[in-house]
Amino acid sequence: MEHVTEGAWESLPVALHPRVLGALRELGFPCMTPVQAATIPLFMKNKDVAAEAVTGSGKTLAFVIPILEILLRREEKLKKSQVGAIIITPTRELATQIHEVLAHFTKHFPQLSQILWIGGTNPAEDVARFKEHGGHIVVATPGRLEDMFRRKAEGLDLASCVRSLEVLVLDEADRLLDMGFEASINTILELLPRQRRTGLFSATQTQEVENLVRAGLRNPVRISVKEKGVAASSTQKTPSRLDNYYMVCKAHEKFNQLVHFLRNHKREKHLVFFSTCACVEYYGKALEGLVKNVRILCIHGKMKYRRNKIFMEFRQLQSGILVCTDVMARGIDIPEVNWVLQYDPPSSASAFVHRCGRTARIGHRGSALVFLLPMEESYVSFLAINQKCPLQEMAQQQQPADVLPKLQAMACADRAVFEKGVRAFVSFVQAYAKHECGLIFRLKDLDLASLARGFALLRMPRMPELRGKQFPDFVPVDIDTDTIPFKDKAREKQRQKLLQEQREKTETEGKRKFIKNKAWSKQKAKKEKRKKINKKRNREEGSDMDDEDMEELLNDTRLLRKFKKGRITEAEFEKGLLSGGKGSCTPVGCGTSDLEGE
Repeated sequence: MEHVTEGAWESLPVALHPRVLGALRELGFPCMTPVQAATIPLFMKNKDVAAEAVTGSGKTLAFVIPILEILLRREEKLKKSQVGAIIITPTRELATQIHEVLAHFTKHFPQLSQILWIGGTNPAEDVARFKEHGGHIVVATPGRLEDMFRRKAEGLDLASCVRSLEVLVLDEADRLLDMGFEASINTILELLPRQRRTGLFSATQTQEVENLVRAGLRNPVRISVKEKGVAASSTQKTPSRLDNYYMVCKAHEKFNQLVHFLRNHKREKHLVFFSTCACVEYYGKALEGLVKNVRILCIHGKMKYRRNKIFMEFRQLQSGILVCTDVMARGIDIPEVNWVLQYDPPSSASAFVHRCGRTARIGHRGSALVFLLPMEESYVSFLAINQKCPLQEMAQQQQPADVLPKLQAMACADRAVFEKGVRAFVSFVQAYAKHECGLIFRLKDLDLASLARGFALLRMPRMPELRGKQFPDFVPVDIDTDTIPFKDKAREKQRQKLLQEQREKTETEGKRKFIKNKAWSKQKAKKEKRKKINKKRNREEGSDMDDEDMEELLNDTRLLRKFKKGRITEAEFEKGLLSGGKGSCTPVGCGTSDLEGE
């Protein structure tokens, strides 16, 4: 179904609840988008839907409104412990966002409760909250929802609560599968009643999503909605109001170009994407010191408990910079983002589209810029063909301020910056080697010396990818990096303590080695002491074996070991046994040191 025209909510073939219409006006949505106009009537007529629409086209309201209408029209009201709808999303940020959108509507309907289940919170508190307040609409990430089904011992029988389920929504379905949630999704589907309405919403339809459609939907209506004004033959996946640019520059020029751009767009709101968590940590810290009078926040997937707070803070900012990984690439709706800057191209072409889609959302204009190395320029043609995503070239700023010496000075003054830089460089090289588009992004073509200069490294790190290579174009800074202190006094104190412990350990190990090689008299004294201990043990245990018997047994044991190791022949072994273990043993072979070595 394509080219559905947008219009007033009242033009829907099914009438919406007056308070739902009032909430839509409060939110500033007087008209429907095409995906909403196409999906809502079908959903409300007991149809399963698989909807594909460009990012930023209003898919969230396309399932929130039908959920509300279906639950409000139930003949029998839901009890507190009953779940009427479940919305599953890949990230906690997207789940939080959907939860907020729902709250704008449910505040007008006190008979409907909602609950948010995401990682980074205490599961026991989630159970207690559900038992106390219920949750007619559950918004959850797959891992936490699967976990809640297992908490029967804590008094939550979620499998019984979902028997009344009316609607299941899988938002950003392709991303759910990309992130490895397929097993969790399958487990959840098995626990849900089959008599339900199911919706899959995504910006791209992959083979994995197609498999999920077959497994979870009954005779679904497939919806592929394009923006008004897009040609029928086009399959463009980015918003039509998005201006897409690329800039070609060498690895050691990229950061200077980025800083120059951000300094000249201080009053605007930007997302800056990097390929790894370590790069976000490093360059986020660098930008804090180099782009003044701008709020700079960092977010990535390894943050457990701070992510939601940072996300909410950035959403409320009028201007600022969010340095992030692809954890922010999908479904996130941040108001009035002016520019999406891709410092590193993403690992997949579809991720490129989703990153760009954080701007130019629902009728607004926006711009995106990706930085490419000279050897990566063919990526532009690849995107035009593979994703129907044309890019315009943006010229480099001539002679921007060189901030790399300042970044090196920051690393020399603070060990935290130095270590972050090394980790960022290593993680980038490793991620680059695994790029999905390996024909364009080839590690062997990467100018590692230029890259290291772009990271403002003080020296080249030790890593397998650099082993045996020479870098005449990279000049290390003349400094002993072991002497660089942490600016944080507590961390530096802890580092010095660890260094002292290592020095003492090294000295102790050296002494032990020296003692081991001391004169025979020392070893003899040790042997005499052991003999006394054996005598005492024999007396305590009532053993009738005297010293001569013990010595003979030990000699026989030594002979057996030598025979097993092939150091003596069978004839020598038997001769030694007959002679009481002494005939074939040399003084060295029967000495204490040999026994200790065994």
